[in-house]
Amino acid sequence: MTFDRSVFPACLLACLLLISTGSLADDSFFDDGWTLQPDASSLRFQSVKNLTVVESSGFVQFAGTIDETGTAKIRIFLDSVDTKIDLRNVRMRFLFFETFQFPEAVITAKIDPSVLQDLPALRRKSVPLTFTLDLHGVSKTFENDVVVTLMNDDLVAVSSGEPISVAASDFGFEGGIKKLEEAANVVIVPSATVTFDFMFSRNEDEDDEEEVASVPQAQEQTELPAVSAALEPEGNFDQEACKGRFEILSRTDNIYFGSGSSRLDARSEPLLDSLVDIISRCPGLVIEVGGHTDSYGSDAGNMRLSQRRANAVTQYLSDKNVPQERLVSVGYGETRPVAPNNTSEGRRRNRRIEFTVVE
Repeated sequence: MTFDRSVFPACLLACLLLISTGSLADDSFFDDGWTLQPDASSLRFQSVKNLTVVESSGFVQFAGTIDETGTAKIRIFLDSVDTKIDLRNVRMRFLFFETFQFPEAVITAKIDPSVLQDLPALRRKSVPLTFTLDLHGVSKTFENDVVVTLMNDDLVAVSSGEPISVAASDFGFEGGIKKLEEAANVVIVPSATVTFDFMFSRNEDEDDEEEVASVPQAQEQTELPAVSAALEPEGNFDQEACKGRFEILSRTDNIYFGSGSSRLDARSEPLLDSLVDIISRCPGLVIEVGGHTDSYGSDAGNMRLSQRRANAVTQYLSDKNVPQERLVSVGYGETRPVAPNNTSEGRRRNRRIEFTVVE
């Protein structure tokens, strides 16, 4: 469950870009541009928990292009993270990637056509690639070797030559690692290895479209495997899935108030909007919105503040068309700490909003 998988998408993207330069020996290779074929591609990351348990996960949805100038861009849609377990996917989205605020990773690279001048003759070669990855509000530049295989003049495969190691600290994921460890009661190695296999196809020349259309089966289509979809259920969730989601959202620490205030900060809106969607897919359930504080101040004052904060969240949800009869707000003050109040970090964790299904 260790995941700086952001790095891998970047590599992949870079690879694809390099590929494109290989089928021709000059800049004309980029004419018409290239498009990533996600159904024929895969992007995976491997993480380690409890020192010895290796888990392999991936992303299902990504899109990429290489334009006529050789500029490549790949977008990784982080909500499509697929661990093969529904609630683990939810943890990854809300606790680690924080997709309600950072929905995608973007990889960009500029390809030099000369790097792959000999690819038509070699058909396959390892090449260095420099690319930039934007993930979780952080932008970093990397250099990695990728293996480029020229399948034909209109199709290129790009893959990782060896697993790519990515540190969680490179993109500010230390807090996400801690949240995952607490939620799953495991110890996670704060780095991951990434592997990928990408297919990139040349865009169809507009001038040739009419000619191609007039010649049926002009070129045999290459059979490509389809990737599996992430395990997010469609439609309404069952009760277990609902309870699990509310428990996970209670651990995000992404609902903000001013010091001593019950006024919601605008930064809270992306998470609360995601909560609205989840509540709508859990019909018939009543949700308790619980407010909690640290131990600073009087018991009575903290109780009042926690109630006002719970009321503020309930009002926001109601304003987003969640029926009021499905919401209950309760203030617990400082009575249910989740961490010691003798440190600033402990007090921060105790100031929270939790969501539970009313039995």
